[in-house]
Amino acid sequence: MAKKGNNVQVIIECTEHRNSGMPGASRYITTKNRKNTPDRLELKKYNPVLKKYTVHKEIK
Repeated sequence: MAKKGNNVQVIIECTEHRNSGMPGASRYITTKNRKNTPDRLELKKYNPVLKKYTVHKEIK
């Protein structure tokens, strides 16, 4: 049997946009290594609706 890889695709979503109540969501798809980063991923990415860089957190 093939061994599962440590790299997985994750979806990160803007925290400011979710809390603002505006319709829609700023989401990105990226990959992470489960072995090196077991906790949730946090990256600063561009939100085109708010027109600024905001913190995006991994969602399940």
